[in-house]
Amino acid sequence: GSRKLENLERVAAELKASPAFQVFGTDVSEHALERARAGRYLANIAEDVSPERLRRFFIKEERGWRVGKEIRETVVFASQNLIMDPPFTKLDLASCRNTLIYLQVDAQERVLRRLQYALNPQGLLLLGSSESLGALQGDFNVVDAHQKIYRIARPVLHTLTMQRPPGPASRGPTFR
Repeated sequence: GSRKLENLERVAAELKASPAFQVFGTDVSEHALERARAGRYLANIAEDVSPERLRRFFIKEERGWRVGKEIRETVVFASQNLIMDPPFTKLDLASCRNTLIYLQVDAQERVLRRLQYALNPQGLLLLGSSESLGALQGDFNVVDAHQKIYRIARPVLHTLTMQRPPGPASRGPTFR
């Protein structure tokens, strides 16, 4: 939800030094996207964020903190269904922490294949603590097992083809 997108804004703040840095924050919930776009945090983030980072990347407001405009402008928020919408491409990093746990195993594999397709040849994938690569374990190398960070080992070189799943058309297209 919105907390994941807000955390990506903080990552963007840390990596802002890169001249070609762009963050794409996606969610299926328009409400979550609106919250993330606002970049507002309660005052208690000061317990988790150092005073130096608060000073550099946030603006103090009456009810808490807001991510600075310069950082917010590096983040593009878009509605995206990881199962049905075409993936972004040429990504250096994809994070879907605590997203896969809500999907069935076959949908998890489809999402992971799409992220594999979306990543650059040396791209990184971040998973949540309860998530795994499943059948795609051989397609990624472990960078940090504890943090669930993986580097792509075998990029997908062909384009994904759309196929309609069996069953009602209302389920929409899937990618393999």
